[in-house]
Amino acid sequence: MADFLMPALGADMETGQVVQWLVQAGARVKPGDVVAVVETHKGAIDVECFLDGVIGDLAPLNQSLPVGAVLARVAVAGEATAPAFAPAAAPAKPAPVAPPAAAAAVPTRLTGSPATPRRALVSPAARRRAQTLGLLPDALPGTGADGAVTLADVERAASDSPPAVAPPRVKGGGFDAAQMRQAIAAAMGRSKREIPHYYLAETVDFAAAQAWLDDWNRDRPPQDRLLSAVLLLKATALALREVPQLNGFYENGRFRAGDGIHVGWAIALRGGGLVAPAIHHADRKSLPELMLAMRDLVQRARAGGLRSSELTDPTITISSLGDRGAEGVWGVIYPPQVAIVGFGRVLSKPWVVDGQVLPRPMVSASLAADHRASDGHLGGQLLTAIHQALLSPQTL
Repeated sequence: MADFLMPALGADMETGQVVQWLVQAGARVKPGDVVAVVETHKGAIDVECFLDGVIGDLAPLNQSLPVGAVLARVAVAGEATAPAFAPAAAPAKPAPVAPPAAAAAVPTRLTGSPATPRRALVSPAARRRAQTLGLLPDALPGTGADGAVTLADVERAASDSPPAVAPPRVKGGGFDAAQMRQAIAAAMGRSKREIPHYYLAETVDFAAAQAWLDDWNRDRPPQDRLLSAVLLLKATALALREVPQLNGFYENGRFRAGDGIHVGWAIALRGGGLVAPAIHHADRKSLPELMLAMRDLVQRARAGGLRSSELTDPTITISSLGDRGAEGVWGVIYPPQVAIVGFGRVLSKPWVVDGQVLPRPMVSASLAADHRASDGHLGGQLLTAIHQALLSPQTL
C-alpha cells in the first residue's frame, strides 16, 4: 500500500485543499493520470498521480491540508484491494440477497458517495470487471453461491445500465492576489536568508538573432510567428547542456542534477502574482514547439489549468521581462533550484563592431546562482554559452 501525498506545488505553498476528485474510490490509476483538482493560493491545479494501482481512502473535499498530507492510498500491483479500502470489517455472515424490487433501487454506477454499502461476496474477476465498467459491484444482484456476484452478473448489469458519465470539472475560484503576494514574499525572503546568492551579468549582442527572427516571421501568419523570448529560452536550455551544474536542486546539503532540462518560465498573472511552470525537456524542442508550449502555459496559467508536474520539477527558472519590461532584472533563486536567469527587454544601443560604433539591438542577461552548488567561474560559462548560442540563431 502506497500513500498519495499532497504535492508541494512550489516553494511558497504550505497548504491546499482538494476541491474535486476526478476518480472514484476503487478506480485503477496509472502514472500521469490527473486524479484531483487542488486549490492553492495560485488557483486550481490539476494534480497527477504517479503510482500504479487501485486508489482508495480519498481525502475529504474542501479541507485545508498541509503539503505532505495523505490524499489517498493506492494498492499497488500484487496487493489485495477488496479489504484495503473497506470502511469496516466484513460481516461474519454473508449479507442476505435483496429482493429484485429493492435491488433495482440501488445505484449500480459509481457515484463517489462514501456511504455506499460494501458487499462481502464478489468474485475478484467480477470486481475488476466492474471497476473497468464503472459499476459498483457491491450493489449488484448476485446469482452465484450464497448470492455472490459473478462475472456474468457484472456483464448483465453493464448491458442493462446506461453508460457512466464523467463528473464535470470543477472550475477553480481563481486566486487571492494578496495571499499569493504574501506567500511569494515569504518564499523569496527565505531564499535570500538561506541561499548565498552570487550575481553575474552579460550584455548580449542580439543583432544576428533579431535578423534571423525578422526573416522567419516575414511571410508567416501571426499564429506561426516567433517571439524573441523563445530564442532566449532555447539558448539557455542549450547552454545548460554545457554547464549542467546549474541545472538541478540543492537538497540535503548537496547538489542533485535534474533528470532533464525543465525550464520554469516565469508568468505574470492578471491581478498580480506569478507562477513559473516547467517546459519539460526544453533543449529537445524546436523553436516552433517551444513557442506553442509557452503560449499554452501562459493561457493555462491565467485560466487556472496548470498541472502539478509543471510546478513540482522545474530545474531552473527564466524571468524574461519582454518588450515592455525593464532594461535588466536580478532574480531571486526559487528553492530548491540553484539558479535563475533573467533577461531584460531588447534595446538599441551603441556598440563597437569591427572598430566602429554602431547601433545594435542588445539584451541584458543576468544570473543569480547558489554559491553552495557552484561559483562564478561556472556561472560565467553559462552566460557565455547563452551569448554564443544567440550569435548563431540558425543552430537553435
